[in-house]
Amino acid sequence: MAALKLTQIGNSVGVILPKELLGKLGVGRGDTLYAIEQPDGIKLTTADPDFEAQMNVARRVMRERRAVLRELAK
Repeated sequence: MAALKLTQIGNSVGVILPKELLGKLGVGRGDTLYAIEQPDGIKLTTADPDFEAQMNVARRVMRERRAVLRELAK
């Protein structure tokens, strides 16, 4: 667990992420992180939550319509 300090960045407030945390997240300068609100706090992730929701729908459709997709692939 890392304690993160808030700092003034222009007219905004930002968080400086330690190098070790950036490495664990696999991100660097210019990359995008998503802050997802959860019952126990905030989760930082590199996964776009909207894209993940779309992929879940696609997986469900592919599972439910497997036979139709096989026929279309022929």
